[in-house]
Amino acid sequence: MEAARDILKKIQRLELKTRGLVAATFSGQYRSVFKGRGMNFEEVREYQPGDEVRSIDWNVTAKYSEVHGAAYVKKFTEERELTVMLVVDVSASGDFGSVHLSKRELAAEVACLFAFSAIRNSDKVGLILFSDHVELYIPPKKGRVHTLRLIREILYFEPKGRGTQPAEALDYLNQVLHRRSVVFLISDFLTPDFSRQLAVTSRRHDLIAIPIVDPREEELPDVGRLTLEDAETGEQIEINTSDRATRLGYLKAVDQRTAERLRDFRRKRIDAISLKTDQDYLPALRTFFRTRERRLQIR
Repeated sequence: MEAARDILKKIQRLELKTRGLVAATFSGQYRSVFKGRGMNFEEVREYQPGDEVRSIDWNVTAKYSEVHGAAYVKKFTEERELTVMLVVDVSASGDFGSVHLSKRELAAEVACLFAFSAIRNSDKVGLILFSDHVELYIPPKKGRVHTLRLIREILYFEPKGRGTQPAEALDYLNQVLHRRSVVFLISDFLTPDFSRQLAVTSRRHDLIAIPIVDPREEELPDVGRLTLEDAETGEQIEINTSDRATRLGYLKAVDQRTAERLRDFRRKRIDAISLKTDQDYLPALRTFFRTRERRLQIR
């Protein structure tokens, strides 16, 4: 168990890094790709050159044109404030990492970046931590202190469950959030099927899936006989990694699982940002923002 001083230093370093990235790169992009819930009516005023003709309120114009001899337009302002929910997997498999970051540490760093992007734009941020059940719910709020609490929980919360059940987290999310929100679902997705919950959540909210994998999970090294243990179930299996057919079979199974997951996201029109613990996550995030910006411009 890390000492309180070490925990604080780690959170502060993470804050400095991600706040710098937000200020330098992502704040403007965040604002442009995550829109508010709609437009609020503000006032009716006289038509001015340059106003959209479609914005003329013909009922008000008809009522006052004989007196004032002018057309009137409705003025709207964007309801900018968003609610951002971080739905983060804290199951036992997230503690695995064959490089300098575990999957859970990478999840915390990416969640931190989105959280600080949100508060920089005066949005609310909330958190759901889940394993095989919902472990923790922190309602959306604003502010730096609140955001630092979220990051601390992602990094250091000790879950009671070991398995991974995003279905439980998404069902809970849809019960507690009644207005459309931006939802980042961060997990390794080593889980039974939860297509129904994905479909429901993607209709109600702007859902972005962030699969996180470690390179050691994608292929077997040629190191002879190994005993592998499932971090979530404790089940053990012995395999001969020197056997080429075994290694190829494992690789094929991983590729099929990944491809099916991405196809499911596409079918449900869910954006996905695939991240690896041995790679810089910034290029993947930049690609995500650029793709979203282009799509919004086309609409």
